[in-house]
Amino acid sequence: MAFESSLLFGIYSQTKQSLQGGVQSSRPQPQVIIPSAAFAGAIISFVLCPSELVKDANSRLQVTGAFRGGSTTFLRESIGNAVFFSVYEYVRYYMHLQLKSGSSDHNNLVDMGIGILSGGLGGVAFWSTVLPLDVAKTIIQTAPDKSSPTNPFQVLNSIYRMSGLRGCYTGLGPTILRAFPANAAAIVTWEVAMKLLGIKNN
Repeated sequence: MAFESSLLFGIYSQTKQSLQGGVQSSRPQPQVIIPSAAFAGAIISFVLCPSELVKDANSRLQVTGAFRGGSTTFLRESIGNAVFFSVYEYVRYYMHLQLKSGSSDHNNLVDMGIGILSGGLGGVAFWSTVLPLDVAKTIIQTAPDKSSPTNPFQVLNSIYRMSGLRGCYTGLGPTILRAFPANAAAIVTWEVAMKLLGIKNN
């Protein structure tokens, strides 16, 4: 998790900086945020796919390719992180406009509160958007038959026919409950680390 998060936030920050071309803008720029986040998500999918395959107890009992479900993980991470960082950047920007004032101590508390809310909402948006892809990925990776379909849309179509939209969002409640605090903590940690290292988060 530490490696994955470092990679995700590092690639996102560096790509965003490159796309901005040294021009700093306080206002979020979707033409910079979305490709930076999608690229970062795409790269970490190559780390996540084999690790998630091994993590699942059923999968460990089979001989499967390390990247079975790789295209689904790639889609989930690219789309999900584009959504996550867009929500994070916009919530952060508009909350700073409304709330940032007063002493530096107060500003630190405000920054932390903004980090908690923007990170938590970003995490909720991520999983609300891509949970069906995660459901499909789990089915693909745990299928006992190697000849089972690996196309996530084909898998989701089967789930939808059998269980409707609810089936595509299996586990949404616990996922959202976990997503808010986990992503809030990740964002606050990232922002504090950047402050301590003297890196401007723009």
